[in-house]
Amino acid sequence: MNHYFMLDELHTTVPREMLAGFTTFISMAYIMFVNPSVLGAAGVDKGAVFTATALASAIGCILMGVLARYPIATAPALGINAFFAYSVVIGMKVPWQTAMAGVFVASLIFLVITIFKLREMIINAIPSDLKYAISSGIGLFIAFIGLHDGGLIAANKSTVVGLGSFSTATTWLTIFGLILTSILMVMRVPGGIFIGMAATAIVGLVTKLIPMPHQLVAGAPSLAPTFGVGIKHIGDINSVQMWVVVLTFLLVTFFDTAGTLVGLAQQAGFMKNNEMPRVGKALMSDSTAMLAGSVLGTSPVGAYVESSAGIAVGGRSGLTAITTGILFVLGMFFSPLLTVVTSQVTAPALIIVGVLMAQSLARINWTKMEIAIPSFLIVLGMPLTYSISDGLALGVITYPITMIAAKRGREVHPLMYVLFFVFIGFMWILNVNH
Repeated sequence: MNHYFMLDELHTTVPREMLAGFTTFISMAYIMFVNPSVLGAAGVDKGAVFTATALASAIGCILMGVLARYPIATAPALGINAFFAYSVVIGMKVPWQTAMAGVFVASLIFLVITIFKLREMIINAIPSDLKYAISSGIGLFIAFIGLHDGGLIAANKSTVVGLGSFSTATTWLTIFGLILTSILMVMRVPGGIFIGMAATAIVGLVTKLIPMPHQLVAGAPSLAPTFGVGIKHIGDINSVQMWVVVLTFLLVTFFDTAGTLVGLAQQAGFMKNNEMPRVGKALMSDSTAMLAGSVLGTSPVGAYVESSAGIAVGGRSGLTAITTGILFVLGMFFSPLLTVVTSQVTAPALIIVGVLMAQSLARINWTKMEIAIPSFLIVLGMPLTYSISDGLALGVITYPITMIAAKRGREVHPLMYVLFFVFIGFMWILNVNH
């Protein structure tokens, strides 16, 4: 095991990898509850989605750990599930069964372009400065989610966003967790992020801000209402509108995952000569999980930014992802216990992880405007559009323009020019659907 996962080479140990896997799981376990609630709004059976989410996540995590040997976890992606429920099913009035067939078709295309290494070529074509910008942008995005989930910032009609309400008791739970986790991180306490989360949960239970779970164990709900529905309804994809939906599922998942993989690989120090080793196997793992998820009955699966919490605790090998995957399987039976991990418990972890990922900002060449402008648009675009792929689009569209203006057009990889047009089409499709 030591040899296969290169534990000595990565300066890590089995206990540290398991702790990292546990930390990643705790950071993203919310998806087991959020995904059924989002897809449930579209009329999909919530119980079946809960089980499908757990199983699809487990398949992706274990494949990522065994094949690619990366500490990167996968699960049904946030944002694209909202597109599935609110834009496609509720907005376009497409039956959820047909939308699920759309996910199935998109995942088949996804698998084919992965096999032909098209995704690998695109990831390796992105210049290193933009890769650092992606990592930093994801950090700001994660921190923004944490600040919002914890109640420290809130929507504000006059200023778009503003400070949250300090009269809300649960906000103080986030503040306690953030101060404690910050102190632990400054003192370099191993597993500081996880200890901070555990302590916040305990304080929440003691102060009754987090309700005690009524039971510890419950049976996993049946998959029957969603299993194989996407395959059965494949014939319903017979209109231009449905092919636009398929293309959107494909593009959002493609660029969300590409951005996330690059950002996490930067954070963990895996990048070599601006290329990610074993990227093909990582992409194969997540595209296989997306296909499995579409059969089980959930929206597209992708790499998860919350993996950065496990990486921050010291996770460096595939054992981290395998641990997370096993916990997803066990999580199906401990659904009542997961209610203890509220957004106030995970918020401080997300904010601190944002700090760690933003360190990549120092590596961007800010003195060259042709690099600084697209990098800045990626970094700021991700949190402000609340989307990794939209932020990426802003930078990728701007990059060839600024490089040509600087008379450096020949230095731009030909694929970056292709992506320029792809992203313009991508933005147009998204706006037509809104």
